[in-house]
Order: sequence, then structure tokens, then C-alpha cells
Amino acid sequence: MMRHLLQRRWAAFALWLAGVAVCALVITRTTFTADLSAFLPQTPTPEQQVLLDQLTDGVVSRLILVGIEGADAATHAALSKRMAQQLRGDPAFVTVNNGEPVNTERDQAFLFGNRYLLSPAVTPERFSVAGLHAALNDTIEMLASPAGMMIKPLLPRDPTGEIVALFEQMNAGNRPRMNHGAWASRDGARALLLAQTRAAGADTDGQQQAMAQMQRAFDAAVKQHGAAAASAKLAMTGPGVFSVQSRQTIEREVTRLSIISTLIIVSLLLLVYRSFTALALGLLPVVSGALVGVVAVSLGFGLVHGLTLGFGTTLIGEAVDYSIYLFVQSRQANADKAGAARDWVTEFWPTIRLGVLTSIVGFASLLLSSFPGLAQLGLYSIAGLVTAALVTRFLLPLMLPKDFRIRDVSALGNRLAQVARRAPLLRWPLACVALAACVVIVQHRDTLWNAELSSLSPVSQADQAVDARLRADMGAPDVRYMIVVSGTAREAVLQSAESVARQLQPLVEQGVLTGFESPSRYLPSIATQRARQASLPADDMAQRLAQAVDGLPVRAAVFQPFLADVAAAKARAPLQRADLDHTSLALAVDSLLFQRGARWNAMLPLSAPASGFAIEAVHAIRTALAAAGQPNALFVDLKAESDQLYSGYLQQATWYSLGGLCGIVVLLLLSLRSPTQVARALLPLAAAVVTVVAILALSGHRLTILHLIGLLLIVAVGSNYALFFTGKGDAISPQTLTSLVFANLTTVSGFGLLGFSSVPVLQAIGTTVGPGAVLALVFAASFARRQSIAGK
Repeated sequence: MMRHLLQRRWAAFALWLAGVAVCALVITRTTFTADLSAFLPQTPTPEQQVLLDQLTDGVVSRLILVGIEGADAATHAALSKRMAQQLRGDPAFVTVNNGEPVNTERDQAFLFGNRYLLSPAVTPERFSVAGLHAALNDTIEMLASPAGMMIKPLLPRDPTGEIVALFEQMNAGNRPRMNHGAWASRDGARALLLAQTRAAGADTDGQQQAMAQMQRAFDAAVKQHGAAAASAKLAMTGPGVFSVQSRQTIEREVTRLSIISTLIIVSLLLLVYRSFTALALGLLPVVSGALVGVVAVSLGFGLVHGLTLGFGTTLIGEAVDYSIYLFVQSRQANADKAGAARDWVTEFWPTIRLGVLTSIVGFASLLLSSFPGLAQLGLYSIAGLVTAALVTRFLLPLMLPKDFRIRDVSALGNRLAQVARRAPLLRWPLACVALAACVVIVQHRDTLWNAELSSLSPVSQADQAVDARLRADMGAPDVRYMIVVSGTAREAVLQSAESVARQLQPLVEQGVLTGFESPSRYLPSIATQRARQASLPADDMAQRLAQAVDGLPVRAAVFQPFLADVAAAKARAPLQRADLDHTSLALAVDSLLFQRGARWNAMLPLSAPASGFAIEAVHAIRTALAAAGQPNALFVDLKAESDQLYSGYLQQATWYSLGGLCGIVVLLLLSLRSPTQVARALLPLAAAVVTVVAILALSGHRLTILHLIGLLLIVAVGSNYALFFTGKGDAISPQTLTSLVFANLTTVSGFGLLGFSSVPVLQAIGTTVGPGAVLALVFAASFARRQSIAGK
């Protein structure tokens, strides 16, 4: 008999070890991420696709804005130049710009050589006799202005002033001021630098490497400039920087909380068990559940998000409950009868199994969510809890040594029983608390939920402030509003962008917009370039010029270079993207015109007035877009899209949670076969949930989708308490009560710690489940029938 038991024990342990090995193998090949885009939709709408592109692979996501401050302005500029010089030779960066005239000569040469293809002023009217006369007259008058020194040498080749028009167009947006030969903030407090990384914004490792290269370049520059630069500081911001900082924050918080939570729970278990053997055995379900949870998510989604791991650490709090129930309750059974394991399985396992099934039904609702983050959490929870329960039910009883004993907790159980028997006295006061909580929820119903996606962002307020400051210094356009044109061919997309731009320009002149960007400004469509070439006279250009100078203080013979340039421009091939290489215009085009799969996209970011866009302005923009007649053009408000996306997730999760609640009710009805008993089991859970929501509302917290998950966890954890207090069997014993209290303490320790996390999503779960687990136990004990507590 004993030999057979030993064989079963070793066989079960070997099977468990094999499972752990398989899980470890899968986990070593698992991809872990901390990118919030992993929580974005898999089947986005066209507007949401624009948002995804910007977050993951768009050129905007590859930009790093840098500020150098803390020293004097000359030192800032010197450090900026030294950094830029080093980074321009680094393959991790596509471009590095700090205002230095690195590309100025190439840019000017390119613009001047292609001015008749790039300038929107090139029209048939401008090159008529009257048009030429007017343009020549304007240029001659400009010779007397401060710009005359620049214009005079160009007059023989550009008497119509096309290069001046191009410079005005290119410099129409906000630009940083120059100070000591480099970009600087308007108050001169910091030098500015803008870099485009080769790694995509979603490539967090690549972004981290780029940031490290920047830091090394800065450190080297500081070292080179000695004491004068000792107080200088480096600040970086941008979507990629945020991704790296978020990952570091999540990793740090998950590690810190896991260690502290584990130490607290281990200490509690040692306090109860007084046995390292019991401690080691009690952690088997936890380890097994965590490993299987990670493997399930990895195989189901292809990657595991850091927040899922963070959430997984809290699984310790619930999974360890099962072994506590086994050890404490089986000791009671062993004291009463022979065959502890068999009796525990007969007398207590059905109640724990029902609690596990209740949790599974609740979390199953998350699996249906189109929000990948929620589906990950649902799968992790179900796989982890099922594994922990199965290990407790089938492995742990076999692994218990002969004469396994833990500390006798009868004395503590008797004292707890005395308290629990008085708990029903609190029934009506607690009922009043629950009703008051309902009133609070109704009063706060309009502000109860936070419908902004940014509420989930792990980026700190300080980092967001740095981002806002550097963007303002850089004069970066407001990327909240934009028009996106898409199509199967670059030429068609550029033509559509030009049609939209023609309708937007009047809004700029009316002050509705302060400006807008367009890739066609730097690379006009082939059709537009050919139209401009057609505007240039062919054979009679010299005759028109001779007539145009009539009455002006110049001779036509001076403009022979002009005639040659016009003839060359008319005959040359239209510009292609490759012609812009090695100029600053290439970055501008690449950031506004890009290909995704088989489709081309052109972005036209809109700059709003300082007061933002009013509803009338948005209506005017939509009207202009309709007038452009481009069905492939979308007006996108990125903030509204992100908020709408999150709001949809929240609404969906709410409905699925209600569906999960209905499933729990059906499950309890099938198991307990008594509506009254089901009501008694659910009442304390409902009271705990509404009380926690009211506390959060009164403390100024607005609920997010993670609070909703926390409420589900209250139901999952609290269902065990409620089922024990409302069970049909014998009255709850002091030992069982002890196991419930210690299980509650471990749960509160695991989840409550999350309430101190600096990551909002983890904090939301902690501040919800921590107090919720305590309240669920208190409400369950208070709403229980007095005779359900054993003892005198």
C-alpha cells in the first residue's frame, strides 16, 4: 500500500516536473512587450489605422526631441553641435538636425535648381507679359529692402522671385530660434535637437539603443567641454522614448511588487504553517498557475505584455488560497477522521471547485473582448487558476508526507469564530452602507468613468510635461488633427493631397487654421510639375521678356541666364523622391508620405489656433474636405479616435462583464439548486462591489477598464468566502474560518500592494481588489445566518 502510494507520488511529481520544463521551454522563446499598441485593435477602422500607424511605424513615432539645459547658452549650443556631429555618423539615426547649416547649401541648391517645378506661383498668368512685368517690378522693389543683398546676385537668373516665394513657403511653419549657431528655445534656456531613428517607434529595443547612443554622445560632449558643461542635463522625449520609459517602469514595478508580495505572503504562510515543507508545497499551485498562464498567453497571442505579467503577480494572492484551504481544512478532517485527503476532497473540494468555476465564468467574459489586453488578462487568469486548482486537487494530496501536520490553529479559529458569530449584528448597518454606496454611485454616474485612453498610460506627469515643453520649443505641429489621403499609387495620393490643400488654403487666410503641412509642398505630383512646365513659355520667352521690361529700370539682355534656366526647367524630367536624397526635404516628405502594404498614405497635419479648434472650425474643415471631392481623404482627430476606441472597449467590457455575471448566476443556480441560496451567495459580493465603487468615486478616482477587471476579481475571490458561509453542509468550522481569513490576508497582500504602484493600470487593480477582498469577507460573514458558524 505504502509502496503504491510512493510510486504514485513520484509519478505525479515527475509529470509535474515535465510540465514545468515544457512551460520553461516555451517561455524562453516568448516575446515580451511593454508597448501600449499591443492593447490596440486588431481590426481597426480606417481612422484607427491612422492612429496605429502613428504609434507603431510612422515617421512621427521615430522622432526623438532632445533638450540640453542647465548650463549657459553658449555651452548648450556647443554640446548640441558636438552631439549632432557624433550622431550623424551613427547608423541608428536617419537624420539629426539642430539647425546647423549642414544641409543648407544642398537645400538651397536643390530649391534654386528646381524652383520652376516646386513653386506654386508658376502659372501661365505669371509668365504672360503682364505677369512677368509685375513679377519683375516686385523683385526690383525688393532690392531696396533688407533682403536686397540676398536677391541682387540672383536677379539675372531669377527675376520673377521664385526662390523667395519658395523660402517663404518652406519657412511658413514655426521654427526654433537660432542661438550661437544651433536651435534654442525661445527663452534661451535650452538647446534643441531633433533626431529620426532608423528603428520604428514600436521597436522598443531599437529605440532604447538609440537613446543609449544619445546619452553616450551627450556624456562625451560634456566630458570634452569640461567644467563649463558639468551642470548640463539631457532631456529626451517622443513616442519611442515613452515606449522605453514605460517598459522600464513596468519591469521595475513588476519586479519590485513581485518580490515584496512574495515576501509578505511567504511570511504569512510561515506564520501559519510553521513548516518549510508546507510552505514549499503550498507554493506549487502558485508557480504552476503562473507558468501555465504565461504559456497560454504566449501561445494564444504570440507575445505577452508586461502588464499581463504584473497582473499575474497578483495571481499569487488567489492561487495560494487553495493550498491554505487544503492544509488547514485537511488538518481538521484528519483530527476528526482517518484519510485526510479523501475527506478534504469529499467535504471541502466541491465548494472550492464551485468557487473556481465561478471565477472562470467571470473571466471568460474577457476572452471575448476585441481589446487584446483584456483578452490576455482573461486567458492568463483562467489558465492560471485552473492549473492552480488542479495542482491543489490532484498533486498536493499525493505530495503530502506521512503524518503531515501544520500548526494547530484551533485556538485562533475559536477566537475568529467568536468574532464571526457576532458579525450578523452588523448586517443592517452594513446593508445601510451598501445602500448609501448605491446613492453615491447614482450621484457620480456622469463622472464615474474615465473615457480617455490616456488614463491607461504609464507615462508620468513629469515626462508628459517635458514632452509638452520641448514640443512647444521646437514649434512642432499639433498632430492631433490631420487629413489623411490614401490610395494605391503615390502619384494619385499626391494629386489628392494637392486638391485638399487648395481647399485648405482659404481657411488659413481666414484664420480658421494657422497652417498645414503637405508632402506635395516638397514633392509635387508629376501632373502638377508638368502643368508648371507647361506654364513656361517655349519659343517666345525672349519676346515676352523684352515686352515685360518695358518701363522698368532694367535691360532684357541682363536676363539671358533666366531664359536658359526656364528652357532647362521646361525640358527636364519631373522630380522623383530619390532626387531629394541628402537634403532636409527628404525627411519632410518621408514623414508625410509613406507606404503601408500596397497602399500609399499622405498626411496633412493641421495647425490649430492657440485656442484650439471650435466646433465651427471642424465643420469648416469637413466642408472644405467635401469640396475637394476626394473620397479617399479622411479628417482624423487622433485624440477623439483614441478616446472613442477606448470608450468602445469600455462599453464592450461592461456588457461582457454583465454577461459573465449572468453566467455566474446560472452556474450557482445549477450547483446550489436554490434561488434563495444563490441570492445569499451573491448579496455580499454585490454589496462589496458597490461599496468599493463608491469609495473610489468619493476619493476622486474615475474608473477605467482596469477597475472593471478589479471588480470582476472581487467577485472571483469573494465567491469562495460567500459559498463557504452559505453552504448547505455543516456549519463553518473554526479551522475553515481560519483558512478563509488567512486566504483573505494573502489575497489582500498580493493585490493591495498594487495600489502603491506608479503604473496606473496596476494601481487601479490594487485599489479595487485590495479593499474589495476585505469587504467581501466582512459582508459574507455579516450576511451569513448565525447558525452557519460552528461553536458555542
